[in-house]
Amino acid sequence: MLAACGSAPRRAPDAPEPSRPAATTPTAPPPSAPYDAPDDTGPLPPSITQAKSRWVPVRWSQLPGFGSDTLFEAWNAWLKSCERPGPTFAPLCGQVRQLSIASDEEKRVWITQRLQPYRVEPISGTTEGLLTSYYEPVMDASRQRSATHVAPLYRPPANLATRKPWYTRQEIDTLPEAQAALRGREIAFLSDPVDALVLHIQGSGRLRITEADGSQRLVRLAFAATNDQPYRSVGSWLLQQGLVRDATWPGIKAWTVQNPQRVNEMLWVNPRMVFFREEPISEADSALGPRGAQGVPLTAGRSIAVDPASIPYGTPVWLATSGPTANLQRLVLAQDTGSAITGAVRADYYAGSGPQAGELAGRLKQPLQMWVLWPK
Repeated sequence: MLAACGSAPRRAPDAPEPSRPAATTPTAPPPSAPYDAPDDTGPLPPSITQAKSRWVPVRWSQLPGFGSDTLFEAWNAWLKSCERPGPTFAPLCGQVRQLSIASDEEKRVWITQRLQPYRVEPISGTTEGLLTSYYEPVMDASRQRSATHVAPLYRPPANLATRKPWYTRQEIDTLPEAQAALRGREIAFLSDPVDALVLHIQGSGRLRITEADGSQRLVRLAFAATNDQPYRSVGSWLLQQGLVRDATWPGIKAWTVQNPQRVNEMLWVNPRMVFFREEPISEADSALGPRGAQGVPLTAGRSIAVDPASIPYGTPVWLATSGPTANLQRLVLAQDTGSAITGAVRADYYAGSGPQAGELAGRLKQPLQMWVLWPK
C-alpha cells in the first residue's frame, strides 16, 4: 500500500464498539446502456481551464454506468458538502436537500437538468489517471507509556511554527531538544511503532483507549499538522532494497517481525511526521468518517481526495475505474486532499474504517477516469 499510496492513513474492547462503515469491495457492475438524458442534444458549452486541468464538455451518454448507480449514499455525501458549500454549489443545496427522499431516477433527471458533465484532462502530458485509496484505522491504545505501549502519538508541539521544516522522524526519536519539545504532548501510546506510522500516513484514525483508571472509550485522532518534511514510502524502500516482494501492510508487518533490529531504519526512511488532535465520537456520529479538507465528515465509498487546483472541494464527480481490485462507476464528492494527491486526473478513494476498508485501501491502485458535474 505504501508504494501505491503516498497520501497524508489506520484490535478487542470490553464493551462492544459502535458499528463502523466501510465501502464494500466493489465488483464489476453489470453492463448498462448509455444513459439517454432528456434534451441532451443542444450545443455543448466551451471547455473550462483550471490551474492544473482542462474540463472538456461531454454528453451524459459518455459517462459509463451513469444510469445504474444507486445514489442514496452519494446524496448523503452531497448533503455533507452542503454544510460548507462553495459559492458555485451553494445555490443548489436547497434542492439537494429537497431531493433527499426522491427516487434515484428523480435525482438523475435533476442532475442532468441542472449540471453539465466535463471530462477532466491534464493541461499537458499523459492523460492516464490514477486512483488509490485510504481509510481510517481502528487501533488499541493506552494513555500511559508502559512496557507494552511504547509508540507515542503527539499533539503539535508549541514551537512547531518556529522551525520550518520541523525535526525529522529520526531526529524526533533521537535528539534531546526534539524530545523535550514534545514532552507532555502525548495523546496516547500504541504497542507497535509501525501502527503509529500507519496513522501518520492515513492522517486520522480511531483509538480504543484504555484510560489510567482502566476504563475504555473510543476517540478519533484527527489531522492537526505535520513537521513539513517530505513523505517517503517505506514500502517502496523495502522493494528497492529487495527486502520484500509484498509491500502491503501484512507483508511489511511480517518483515518487521523477522527483522526487529531494522524497524527504526525502515521507519526513518520516511521523515514526515503527523501531529493529531483528539475528538470525541458520540453514538450519533459513530457512522461518520473524519473531516476532510473541505471541513465536512467523509462518507465511505462516496468521498474522494483530489488536487484542489484541478477540482474544487464540494464538486460532484463521476468516477470510473476497472482493474483487479475494484470496478467502480459511481457518483462521488471531492471533499479531501493529500500530500501525494497532485495532478489533474488523480484521486484517493475513502474506503471507510477498520480492517475491511484497510484491505481495500491497501490494494487499490488502478487507472482512473473522472468527469466533474458543474452547474449549467
